[in-house]
Amino acid sequence: MSAQKSVIKKKVAKKKVKKSLQNLKKAAAPKKKKSFKVPVKITKGLTKPSTVKAVSKKPLVTVVKAVKEKKVITNSEYKESIEKAHVIKRVRKSSKKQVIALPPPPNIELSNFPKIKVRQILVSQPKPVETEKNPYHDLAKKYHIDLTFRQFIRVEGLNAQEFRAQRIDILEHGAVILTSKLAVDHYFRICQEMRITVPESMKYFCINEQTAYYLQKYIQYRKRKIFFGHGTIIDLVDVIRKNKAEKFLLPSSDAHKEQIVDFLDEVKITFTKAIFYKTVSADLKDIKSLADFDMLVFFTPAGIKSLKHNFPNLKQGNIRIAAFGHATALMVKTLGYRLDVFAPNPKNPSMTGALDSYLKEASKK
Repeated sequence: MSAQKSVIKKKVAKKKVKKSLQNLKKAAAPKKKKSFKVPVKITKGLTKPSTVKAVSKKPLVTVVKAVKEKKVITNSEYKESIEKAHVIKRVRKSSKKQVIALPPPPNIELSNFPKIKVRQILVSQPKPVETEKNPYHDLAKKYHIDLTFRQFIRVEGLNAQEFRAQRIDILEHGAVILTSKLAVDHYFRICQEMRITVPESMKYFCINEQTAYYLQKYIQYRKRKIFFGHGTIIDLVDVIRKNKAEKFLLPSSDAHKEQIVDFLDEVKITFTKAIFYKTVSADLKDIKSLADFDMLVFFTPAGIKSLKHNFPNLKQGNIRIAAFGHATALMVKTLGYRLDVFAPNPKNPSMTGALDSYLKEASKK
């Protein structure tokens, strides 16, 4: 009997161990939450009854979510979207400033006239100060030539009555563009003759530093209202754009460079071109004959016109003509003369450099 009891006890103990192991496994396994369907009345925007999961024994709250209708895309629409993606390219906004694109200058063709030796040159400019750094003095010394300086044009300022005929109100403009010292002188001269007081708020845009400092002759120099470039009007593009709200006045001569006007039109600012002075032909009776010179050098179209005015029966022959600037070169050909030297060019940005290259080749022959 004792042996049977011990066997029974062992069996009971094994069963208890199995049950305890099963209970431990059940406790370790995650409990599944019971879910059941709750019938809900169909309202607008609903197509199916929603399913709510019971989380706790709290009162049941039904949550209803609107089911959005899905848009069905056909194969043809899908193909069209892919084709558009290949064709259309996104354009990024460039952080770079807009580039001013002016029309290219015309091509200047030189004559094939023989480059024979040059001994006498007439330059249509006032005689420069004789210093060691004078490039014309260096040319004369290097090639043993004689240089004569004589102005072919003179400048005359308009009087107050002639300026009023243009019907321009100077005080309507809050900024002035000054391209030379001559423009500075005649601007303040007209203001004085017309008894106009230039306001202190006036802004001045000068083509170079020399013109800007020359303003000290008439006004107190202040950096906040005086701006200058490095020799060209394009250098002032950024400053002019910042002051687009201003109305600009451009004092000029009757033979003003149209490139500056084209630039201002390209920048799209409000400006008025006003003639303050004019260029006229100088009296050249003191020059007996141009045949004494081997070369004539010009820097403005007005200088070429003065040549035609003072010497209408001139036959060029062996006289070579040098011109600085596209407008001057075109005027040479318009009036029927031959062009032999042109500057600025890719090799020589200055007239003295172009003359040096020509004289170097001519001296070899």
